[in-house]
Amino acid sequence: QVQLVESGGGLVQPGGSLRLSCAASGFMLSGYYMSWYRQAPEKERERVARISPSGLATNYADSVKGRFTISRDHAKNTLYLQMNSLKPDDTAVYYCRGSAAIGGIWGQGTQVTVSS
Repeated sequence: QVQLVESGGGLVQPGGSLRLSCAASGFMLSGYYMSWYRQAPEKERERVARISPSGLATNYADSVKGRFTISRDHAKNTLYLQMNSLKPDDTAVYYCRGSAAIGGIWGQGTQVTVSS
């Protein structure tokens, strides 16, 4: 069964850091573009970061550029999102997603709340 499972969300104070993980099963994510999305309450889901199969090419939404880093560990078959200098506006449910080549599958999401 092809599946993505996120973890690592939680409550963090403004200025803090979190690292999200997305574990893949049923396929090897090394062959696919992978992305992180987020959806805040009453807002549309937006893509925040994307990484090429090799990991050499990445791109980010302007709102997170310089603060978030997407990476992948093929040995662990896992995608990561390192989030630093978190702001209250980063509060959202974060999802990982495989490219259309793998059916555009979504994980179930993990909640990130940035609040003092």
